[in-house]
Amino acid sequence: MTDPFDTDDIAPEPAAAEADCPRCLKPAALCICDTVVPIENRIGLLILQHPQEQAKELGTARLAALHLTNAVFKIGLSWPSLAAALGRPADPKRWAVLYLGSMRPEDFPPGRELVVLDRKGAPLPEQEGALEEIEGVVVLDGTWSQAKTLWWRNAWMLKGRRIALRPQRPSLYGKLRREPRREALSTLESAAFLLSRLEERPEIEAALLASFARMLDRYRATQPARPSRPTGPRPDRRRPQQRRGRGR
Repeated sequence: MTDPFDTDDIAPEPAAAEADCPRCLKPAALCICDTVVPIENRIGLLILQHPQEQAKELGTARLAALHLTNAVFKIGLSWPSLAAALGRPADPKRWAVLYLGSMRPEDFPPGRELVVLDRKGAPLPEQEGALEEIEGVVVLDGTWSQAKTLWWRNAWMLKGRRIALRPQRPSLYGKLRREPRREALSTLESAAFLLSRLEERPEIEAALLASFARMLDRYRATQPARPSRPTGPRPDRRRPQQRRGRGR
């Protein structure tokens, strides 16, 4: 089976030598690998991570791959084909890429959280049939601009389907990470959302989100407590000559 953490196509990560956990590359205080139970997924998952996204303490790409037996995680900017990225033969026409692009919430058909798009970015008329043909999904890990770079540098993605999400709930990140759009999810949340609906197995999403929540709880526990703001009137920090009512 292909190593889900094969990164031979780029230089080794500088942070890996200092990481406490060799699997998730997170500090020991944030590692939850010992609680992860792998799930057998029928729909394949390929996570392509932009190189500049590697050193994120709150990143979820590796955790998502650890959770799924049929998952491959790669770091880089471009691959000549889907098969090259996966490390095995694959038909790109049977795969879909999660890429929102310029899709806005109001562009989604009423009541749909998951939409298959054509090459022009318009929803396909026969959604259920298009979803049933999908054998695997590609998730791009990085910021919005980094995901756009991965999309345009891998022309083979245009041969497959394109999927967009409009989740009804915000990310579990909450205030820990700012997102440019409300519907933005972490890589783990996106993968969990996709696979649970494509396979009609809500337990996939439940398991991955539970692990994500545990990681976030540990992260919050490691952060120093912020001093509380004073509740009384704010002190006057203006210079003496700027204060009103001063004597002459």
